[in-house]
Amino acid sequence: MLAAVVRSSGLDGAFDAILSVEEVGVFKPHPSVYRLASDRLGIAPAALCFLSSNAWDAFSAKASGLRVVWCNRFAQAPERIPAMPDGEISDLSALPALLLAAPSR
Repeated sequence: MLAAVVRSSGLDGAFDAILSVEEVGVFKPHPSVYRLASDRLGIAPAALCFLSSNAWDAFSAKASGLRVVWCNRFAQAPERIPAMPDGEISDLSALPALLLAAPSR
């Protein structure tokens, strides 16, 4: 489904990989979903950045070792979760600068 959406939107050359939970056969927040990019691309989880607008999703990604950015579009108060994201942005235009400024692990 995702590959078809990317193809039909004319973005097929814009992505190195299209990843889906279909590949692991379970859904979020199962840890194998968050390991998919690391496993498939051969990159350490800490070298990846997971972006979400959902606190539960961000927490699950962080618990799996990923660097996490929360896209807080509506200036919501942080949810009560065991760990906070590594960064917060209000819209996607701030993401490149945040990633360039972040130290690599």
